[in-house]
Amino acid sequence: IVLATKAYLPMGDERNHRGGSRRWLVTALDDSLRRLGVDHVDLYQVHRWDPATSDEETLSALTDLQRAGKIRYFGSSTFPAYRIVQAQWAAREHHLGRYVTEQPAYSILQRGIETHVLPVAEEYGLGVLAWSPLASGWLSGAVREGREVTTNRSAFMPQRFDTAVPANRAKLDAVEQLARVADESGLTLIQLALGFVTAHPGVTSALIGPRTLDHLHAQLAADTVLPPDVLDAIDTIVPPGTDLAPDEKNDTPPSLLDPALRRR
Repeated sequence: IVLATKAYLPMGDERNHRGGSRRWLVTALDDSLRRLGVDHVDLYQVHRWDPATSDEETLSALTDLQRAGKIRYFGSSTFPAYRIVQAQWAAREHHLGRYVTEQPAYSILQRGIETHVLPVAEEYGLGVLAWSPLASGWLSGAVREGREVTTNRSAFMPQRFDTAVPANRAKLDAVEQLARVADESGLTLIQLALGFVTAHPGVTSALIGPRTLDHLHAQLAADTVLPPDVLDAIDTIVPPGTDLAPDEKNDTPPSLLDPALRRR
């Protein structure tokens, strides 16, 4: 078992129980170790970039946790490319440990990281653990034209599956075309989706999230190497570097979300 966990997102209403500060990263890890009943984790990841905390503080805390034997390695998750570069520079500048992995959203429907994030990750030798390779269920075969959507995500994020929304309509149109490519290639849509993600030379692994044994078996069976003609067909449907629903990637720069960060 390679045991990984993350910290950053809020854990309750206490304002200090979130973020990338030294105080919270240390507290969150100790809480996780206690809940898990272990003395260390193999990979500790910062779930999002924290604009309120310097890279030096975050990396210093992670380095100290690593030296204490509580974590083996540490990484980032859903960092923009420029923040990955900045963190690598800060680690070298301050003689601290560095992020060795990045965990970005990546699927056939969300290819934006091919533009900058994956090339930067390759440049720095980062392992890439792609999350949501099935695009929140859109590429599982459960979301098709004329079919009622019954994915787990659709229950609490119905707006992301409402095909009256233009972005969702574009995703559904792409899914229908991708399903035809899969059928013609003798593959399931899951095999096509996971095979696409792992085909990129910058990707180390695709993270799956099965809720049932049937889900698990279907996804484990998707260890597929796609031939060039299938990859070319995918590129025709969703061009390289294209995000069909960029707002779902959770990587929008804070300055675009908070007016106080762009106005004086």
